[in-house]
Amino acid sequence: MNTPLDPSSILQTAFGFWHSKVLLTAVEMGLFTKLAKHHRTGAELGAELGLHPRGIADFFDSLVAMKFLGREGEGVTSKYFNTPEGLHFLDETSPRYIGGILVMLNARLFKFWNDLPEALRTGKPQNEIKHGQKGMFEELYSDLPRLEQFMGAMTGISRVNFEVFAEKFDFSKYQTLCDVGGATGLLSIESAKKHSHLKCISFDLPPVESIAKKHIVAAGLEDRITTASGDFFKDSLPKADIITMGMILHDWNLEKKMHLIRLAYDALPPGGAFVAIEALIDDARRENVQGLMMSLNMLIEFGDAFDYSGADFRQWCSEVGFTRFEVIHLAGPSSAVVAYK
Repeated sequence: MNTPLDPSSILQTAFGFWHSKVLLTAVEMGLFTKLAKHHRTGAELGAELGLHPRGIADFFDSLVAMKFLGREGEGVTSKYFNTPEGLHFLDETSPRYIGGILVMLNARLFKFWNDLPEALRTGKPQNEIKHGQKGMFEELYSDLPRLEQFMGAMTGISRVNFEVFAEKFDFSKYQTLCDVGGATGLLSIESAKKHSHLKCISFDLPPVESIAKKHIVAAGLEDRITTASGDFFKDSLPKADIITMGMILHDWNLEKKMHLIRLAYDALPPGGAFVAIEALIDDARRENVQGLMMSLNMLIEFGDAFDYSGADFRQWCSEVGFTRFEVIHLAGPSSAVVAYK
């Protein structure tokens, strides 16, 4: 007897934007931060968020059903509260807050992804550039407060990967690390915290240097982490035993990717390691949905930029002169792919 076909997965994916928009709206409204460790009725929480009574129960109970909120009791007297994950990752006061990137998804990417069909037909970006505005990076780097906010959002989603990288990678043979596109200095900070012999350089464009210095000082690591400014399309990289790029290579087309790989090769000594951290697409391109979706997002954002597999990385790095490779799984869909000189 044949098992009847089930359309559930089709429908779940098709309606997935409903789920996404509910969560993104809750984060943008600061719901999880306002709840903190409190228990509040729907009316209390709705009043604090400025919600119309019609949507209160449906909105909060949808979050309960999706396991993003907890609820004790039934009906109008029931009280909502944060799950442990909500407290840990979605309360702005938590050091593990990842909501910054969710706010950006809601404010920017949700509407830009509506133009995916046009991106697929034209190969052109569908972001601010399409509407005659400055590109994302050009806009951010001209506005220090917005740049720092963006860096904070990226820090939230990068922290766990950088922590796992600092734990899993064998640093014992290396004395120095340069993190290219270092942003707030997070990768350098996590690596230096784990390995007391390591000296690090966080390299990024000049407007970022003051942001990185502030975070390095706050971590108490200014004696082992320095900053360097430059443009990696105009300048050489600081010399180091390890060159890292966290979510950097995928921002560019192949020509610029190859330029960055050559820069890393030139900055390394024999035996040195070049590390790229990304939502690495599996070689067969069948499993890592997030990596593939991230590559589509690069199309939406930049047109000719794209994500890649470990096999792609090995091919490019081999052409430049690297001789040995490995992939280190980090957290979720992300991995570190390593090329040794």
